[in-house]
Amino acid sequence: MVAVTAAMSRTSGGESAPAGRWRWVPYGLWASFFAVYTTISVARYDRLDVISWDLGIFSQAAQSYAARGYPVVDIKAPDFALLADHFSPVVALWGPLWALAPSPVTLLVTQALIVAFSVVPVTRVGIRLLGPVAGTATGLAYALSFGLQGAIDFDVHEYAFAAPLLALAGEAYLRQRWRACCLWAAPLVLVKEDLGLTVAAIGVAVALAGARRWGLGLAAFGVLSTVLTLLVLIPAVSPDGAWAYWDQLGPDDGSSSRVATALGWPLELFSPPVKVETWLLTFGITGFLALRSPWVLAVLPTMLWRLGSDNEFYWGTDLHYSLVPMPILFVAMLDAVVRSRAGQVGWLRRYAEQVPAVALAVALVLCLQAPVSGLVQPSTYADSPRETDADQVLAMLPAGSSVETDIGLLAPLVAEHDVYFTGTNEGIDSVAVDYAVVDTSIGWLPTTNLVQWAEERHPGAEYERLPPIGRYLIARRVS
Repeated sequence: MVAVTAAMSRTSGGESAPAGRWRWVPYGLWASFFAVYTTISVARYDRLDVISWDLGIFSQAAQSYAARGYPVVDIKAPDFALLADHFSPVVALWGPLWALAPSPVTLLVTQALIVAFSVVPVTRVGIRLLGPVAGTATGLAYALSFGLQGAIDFDVHEYAFAAPLLALAGEAYLRQRWRACCLWAAPLVLVKEDLGLTVAAIGVAVALAGARRWGLGLAAFGVLSTVLTLLVLIPAVSPDGAWAYWDQLGPDDGSSSRVATALGWPLELFSPPVKVETWLLTFGITGFLALRSPWVLAVLPTMLWRLGSDNEFYWGTDLHYSLVPMPILFVAMLDAVVRSRAGQVGWLRRYAEQVPAVALAVALVLCLQAPVSGLVQPSTYADSPRETDADQVLAMLPAGSSVETDIGLLAPLVAEHDVYFTGTNEGIDSVAVDYAVVDTSIGWLPTTNLVQWAEERHPGAEYERLPPIGRYLIARRVS
């Protein structure tokens, strides 16, 4: 670390605070990308261009936190306690905001704000260590990275809260402020249960950087938090008495042998080819230079559980699963540039000087197919046929009524209705809702007879067919 420190002092940024107008650049990027991210996510919501049911789930969780102080999410299942699914107490922060502005848009805007804020520490420390031009290029490349854009384009998710914590921890790491680094990293265990191992990996990186006491203490905290969460806290709430995702870890090869499964797992990290693409793109956005920093170890837990899982939704680079690696990788890149400048390998020093520009160039090229490209497309802001039909459906459903529906209308209905999901409101604990509404364009309903379907799912309840509204079939309970 002595050589690294010496290299820092020789950079144009040094360890002194950026002078003049450059000190405001990180905050200007925050404001700019807050506007960009908000436009992307709110425009998608306005078009009802829905990717998943998560916005409905977290809207209902925020509503429940605001009203009851704990998260009950009927969309997952009637009277379902959300902490039985994922240990994410951080979601409670949305409760007071929902009380002030009860709308899914509140969650989208909040997510845009906190993800955009993570640009500040990355840019700030980049300017400090590499100088204003290279530091700003790094901040822009990070803000435009596919991980951040994918998360913003994917409704909403608790991982959003991890981005600023990881960025702030990384900034402290680069400035060798070990106590601050550990204090910023520790709350990650409250974001989602898998991030305890990320905390442990950060501890290892800190220990390798020379702060052994802080690093090993943080690593132990991360491991113990993970064990406590998966084996005690979640099972205590779960109706099944266990974490529900154990069976998604490791390959599903049909083998009954644990040894065969364990031996085959490393190969599963690179097959099918989409996993190789994810590995290459994840590290390629920093010109692979991030691999030279110990900080890059923090990205491994997320990559291993994603690509080692048998759930194909985890494998690609879209959606929100690449959000957590992004602040880690760009901090690792900055660390690697500084280390390379202090090294004795001439070609590596020269390459490191160009890496911020390389990262920005890669980000800009990927933007051609990324959500940000939609900002200049008129279709982004135009009313969609689904939106027009949905507005009429929402207007005819009485406030306070219970509604069972598919993913398209889950979130818009939460604020004024008791909402249930067509895929989970079934069985002996199902709720016979006042209205059933199904979007036929999604192709989920197995029959065009919505009344028959509703009565079969809810024995004893009688429904009548209401006139369809565009693509929506509607049934109302009459007994």
